[in-house]
Parts: sequence; C-alpha cells; structure tokens
Amino acid sequence: MKKGLIILIILGVIAFGLYQWAVGFNNTAVELEADAKTAWSNVESAYQRRNDLIGNLVKTVQGAADFERGTLTDVIEARAKATSTNIDVNNLTPQSMAAFQEAQSGLTGALGKLMVVVERYPELKANQNFLELQAQLEGTENRINVERNRFNEKVNLYDIHTTKFPGKLLAGLFGFDEMARYQADPGSDQAPDVEFDFN
Repeated sequence: MKKGLIILIILGVIAFGLYQWAVGFNNTAVELEADAKTAWSNVESAYQRRNDLIGNLVKTVQGAADFERGTLTDVIEARAKATSTNIDVNNLTPQSMAAFQEAQSGLTGALGKLMVVVERYPELKANQNFLELQAQLEGTENRINVERNRFNEKVNLYDIHTTKFPGKLLAGLFGFDEMARYQADPGSDQAPDVEFDFN
C-alpha cells in the first residue's frame, strides 16, 4: 500500500511538472506570437503613412499643368494596388508576404520614377509643399525599414521558441506554425545602374 502511494505521488509530480512545462511553453509562444503580430501592424502602419503622403504628393504634382501624365498615372495605379493588398495578421504566410511586398515594390518603383521626372520641373523643386512632402517621404521610408527589421526580430524570437527541441513537439500540438519573415525585394542585392546625363 505504501509503495503504491509513493508511485502515485511520483507520477503526480511528473504529471504536474509536464503540465507546468506545457503551460509555460504555450503562454510564452502566445506572447511572442502577439508581439510579432503587433510588429507587423506597425509595418502596415508605416506603409499606410507612406500611402497617405503619396496621395498628397500626387495632388501637389498635379498642379504642374505640363507635368508628364503617364508618370503620374503609374504612381496613382501603383498606390491603388499597394493599398488594396492587405494581409490578415493571422495568416502571415510566405505567399501573402510576397504578394504584399510585390505591391509595395511596384509603388516604390513608380515613386522613384516620379522623383526622377520631377528634376526637370524647377517650379516643383521650388514648391515648399512638395519639398516638405519629399522630406516626409524620405523619413517614412526609413521608418518602414526600421519597422520591417523589428518585425523580423519578433518573428525570429517566436520561431526560435517554437522550433527548438523539445518545444517543437508542443508547437505542433498547440497549433503554432512558423511565421514568414519580411524578405528583401528580388534583385535588391544588386547595385542599380546609374547613368548621368551631362548634356
């Protein structure tokens, strides 16, 4: 009788220890996942700020009557595509991240072309509203980069916690999947060709 009670106590202590470990793992994974989702929301917020600034920039540029309409149309269309591509924070898959990045890259490219074309319009380069918007856009691009890096750091902490052994065993059991990171745009590892026209 005494021996059976000791075995029951030992099994109870082991079961309680396993329960505590599983609860601790789950709660930490929930916190890390929530941190990563919040960081993603901050990335989206920074992109939204950029989209809002671009809307104001387009209105300012439209005031220049002889400005190239095709360039402006490209920016407007790219902005519309970028704002319509959203990701459900509970579905941060590599595919959804790639679609989001593609839309944002299209807008970045169109905006870059707009800034190059603006160089030919001295009245725009002297327009105080345009200069302020341009400075705010530059600051926002830096903010976007910071937020993307913070997101990747939070995802890294979450992924390490849920993929290291023995936590990996519980991650599958509790439904914690690996999260996608924000990747560099394809070709961004290559330096762009820069041509100067001295004529």
